[in-house]
Amino acid sequence: MKLLKIALFVVAGLLVAIPAAAYVYLYVMPKGPELTAPAPTPVGKASLVLRAHDGAQHRTIRVWTYRPANWQAGGNVLFVMHGMSRNAEEYLDTWIEAADSKTMLLVAPEFDNPFYRYVTNDYQDGNLFTALGVANPQSEWAYTTIERIVDHLNAANGWSIASYDMFGHSAGGQFVQRLAMLAPDSRLRTGIAANPGSYTFPDAGISFPYGLKGVDASAIDLGAAFRRQIIILLGEKDTDASQGVLDVSQLAMQQGPHRLARGQTFFAAARAAATEQGLPFEWRIEIVPGVGHENRKMAAAAADLL
Repeated sequence: MKLLKIALFVVAGLLVAIPAAAYVYLYVMPKGPELTAPAPTPVGKASLVLRAHDGAQHRTIRVWTYRPANWQAGGNVLFVMHGMSRNAEEYLDTWIEAADSKTMLLVAPEFDNPFYRYVTNDYQDGNLFTALGVANPQSEWAYTTIERIVDHLNAANGWSIASYDMFGHSAGGQFVQRLAMLAPDSRLRTGIAANPGSYTFPDAGISFPYGLKGVDASAIDLGAAFRRQIIILLGEKDTDASQGVLDVSQLAMQQGPHRLARGQTFFAAARAAATEQGLPFEWRIEIVPGVGHENRKMAAAAADLL
C-alpha cells in the first residue's frame, strides 16, 4: 500500500510538473539568438535577428540573407526554407550560385529548436498550435513571421518588396504547401514545395496538419490558395521511406507509402477540390527524373522553374 501511495504521488507530481515546464518553455523562457539592430542588407552573405512575433517578445529568429552584387531594390526575392534539421545557412549556400545567375535576393529564416527531432508544430506545421495542442493566434503563426521578415527588410533598407517566391525541401516543402493553403493575405507569388513528407489536404473532415479540421476558418480561402502559382516538385526516386525522416503515422500513411506517392495523391485531391467547387486552379506538379530525397538536386531543378 505504501509503494502504491508513493507511485500515485510521483504520477501526480509529473502530471503537474510536465505541463508547467512546457508552459514555462513556451511562454516564459527566452527563445532564440540575441536581437540585432536594424541595418541595411549588405552585398554577400549576412544574418540578422528580429522578433518572430509582435505578441511574443521573448521569441526571436535568425534570418540569413544573400544579396548578389547586381541585385537592386525591386528585384526578385526568394525565401529558402530549410528541412527538419533547421540548417538554414546550408540551405542558403545551396542557392548562392543560382542567386548570382538569376539576380535573386535570398532570405533563409532559421526556425531553430533544440527539440527539432520531435517537434514539428512550430515550423512545418506553421505554429498554428503549441506543442500542448493549444491554438495560437494567427499573429503567432509561422507564416506571419515570414511577412514580418519582409516588413523588417523593407523598413531597414527603404525597400518596397511587394511579393516573394519560396522554395522548401522536405519539412520546408511542407511549410511552403501549408503557407499556400493557410495564408491567403501573404505576399507569396510562386511557391515550390519539394519532396514534402506529408500534406494538408483541402478536407475539413481530416484533422490538421493532414487536413483542415481544427484550423481557424478565417485562414481558409481555397479560391485564393488555388490561384497561386504553386509547384509540387517531386523526386522520381523519392520512394524510400528510410531517406530522411518520413511521417509514418496513420493519417500520413493514408496519403501514400512514400513521398512520391503522397505528392501525387495530394495534387490530385487539390485539383479535384478545385473542380468540385468551380475554382480556378493554377497549381502544377513536376517530377524530377532520377532524383530521390536530395535537397541540392531538387534545388537545381527548382531554379530552372523560377
